[in-house]
Amino acid sequence: MEIPLWLAIAVTGVLGIKLIRPPWWLVALLLLGGYLIADSFLSPAVDHVINK
Repeated sequence: MEIPLWLAIAVTGVLGIKLIRPPWWLVALLLLGGYLIADSFLSPAVDHVINK
């Protein structure tokens, strides 16, 4: 099963908000960082981890 990276990041963000209740600025920072990593040279490494 292949999951788009944006979906995995969004689900992680939603679960993190519901379970851990971090500050909103931290959630936004992590989501933005995930989005930027997805479009960088690190994307093959992230893709490999998600699609294991």
